[in-house]
Amino acid sequence: MSLAVSDLCVSLGGRSVVDGVSFGCEAGELVALVGPNGAGKTSLLRALASLVPSRGAIRLGDDDLRTLDPRARARAVAYLPQGHEAHWPLPARDIVALGRLPHGAGDPARLSAADAAAVEEAMGLADVGALADRPVTSLSGGERARVAMARVLAVGAPLILADEPTAALDPRHQLDVMGVLRGAARAGASVIAVTHDLGLAARFASRVLVMCEGRLAAAAAPETALAPQILARVFRIEAYRATLAGEAVLVPWT
Repeated sequence: MSLAVSDLCVSLGGRSVVDGVSFGCEAGELVALVGPNGAGKTSLLRALASLVPSRGAIRLGDDDLRTLDPRARARAVAYLPQGHEAHWPLPARDIVALGRLPHGAGDPARLSAADAAAVEEAMGLADVGALADRPVTSLSGGERARVAMARVLAVGAPLILADEPTAALDPRHQLDVMGVLRGAARAGASVIAVTHDLGLAARFASRVLVMCEGRLAAAAAPETALAPQILARVFRIEAYRATLAGEAVLVPWT
């Protein structure tokens, strides 16, 4: 299901943080959202998830996301926020099962066969099957991040919004998580992921949105959106570039 965003504006505390942003995300596409700190990336993502007031149009397929009832919107949009704090010692499997709440699931110990299968599949994709029975409060930050990713995948939503999904992860699991998001896109979801890792964006995304001071500075294929002149203007850096096994390598250098 395709996402279409038109002239999106967000103001917080009387200050404009997203200003006139328009873009699309097709079903089957992984879009990376990058930009300096304070560029408006998280505010944009939260607006798409209807978590902050916004102006403009946000349509998923034929639906205006902001007019959907909360349960329908929760089935349509799976949102992974920054940070993965845990305050109750629930088993990791029960946390992942929360992703089935929009589908009517209740007690995690009494899931339907379909809900249980969705939970197990999501845990396998996020590589947290071995953590299923461990209290989430006993997990490391990286482990909690992967459990949170499994919860998002368990929703089975056509739109996935992930805010810095690789933060706190070791290099192997950074690659795994980006691979999982790319796999979700290839399975038909529209996926938007905020990342500060330009190398991961260049390698895994089909398109990159570059934000600067609340506006889009670029929206194009990685090689165009992360071109030297854009990196110099927006990030004030130069990067080393190469290709390995047919995929882009980009390393911020100076």
